[in-house]
Amino acid sequence: MQAVLDALGAAAARPGKVLVLTGAGVSAESGIPTFRGKEGYWTIGAREYHPQELATYEAFRTMPWNVWAWYLYRRGVCRRAEPNAAHRALVRLAAALPDRFALVTQNVDGLHRRAGSPDAQTFPIHGDITLARCADDCTLDRFPVPDGVPELGKGEEVSEETKALLVCPRCGGMARPHVLWFDESYDEPRFHLDTVRRLAMQAAVLVVAGTSAQTNLPWQVVTLAARAGAVIVDVNVEDNPFGDIAASSGGVVRAPAATVMDRLVEAIYIRPATG
Repeated sequence: MQAVLDALGAAAARPGKVLVLTGAGVSAESGIPTFRGKEGYWTIGAREYHPQELATYEAFRTMPWNVWAWYLYRRGVCRRAEPNAAHRALVRLAAALPDRFALVTQNVDGLHRRAGSPDAQTFPIHGDITLARCADDCTLDRFPVPDGVPELGKGEEVSEETKALLVCPRCGGMARPHVLWFDESYDEPRFHLDTVRRLAMQAAVLVVAGTSAQTNLPWQVVTLAARAGAVIVDVNVEDNPFGDIAASSGGVVRAPAATVMDRLVEAIYIRPATG
């Protein structure tokens, strides 16, 4: 661990961005299931749907209120969770390095924002389950899911009263969850594609926490940061492909992010930093 801390401190003393990339493992430490296991299945009629079937534009097109029911259930799970020590440590890092730090998160639960991470330094590349947008893309604006929309339990259907609330405030058409679905692509206006790639190319430090390398843009972030010469540290309870890259750079920490992020953050921001 000390070698990792020393590598982070030395890298942070060089010019360049300080990036942290977080994934589902960080949210799991707050009690949010990854939804890739049995917890994520959703029953519609007599059939069980896997998240990779429901979290698609095609599913929303053919059965929108079933998809909304699943997301309103998930939204309730996320709202009952609380930020953990990893979230809070990253808030301190953002305050310490306001011009250098950026947080890239795959998590849609909004916990980083609730912990206090500034919007200007936080890039949710898979969206935010607490937000919605026009299903017909009449505008790129996102808006909070209205306060009157209830949390749903498993098996509950979306009521007519709730349907009337889940509409675009601009055109009056149906709203959709502001999340990146499996059959959709990253872009800049919705999911910060160009910004995040640019930050990765400027990175002096990249800490990857709680992600298992299953989506495209996180791979780009790690690959571009490695090409830029960044010191990369992988924090995860399990081995994963990002660990192979980090092992030859800053190092690997096999522990929950909530138990070690304080020390990693301290190693970064107590050192002199330039650029």
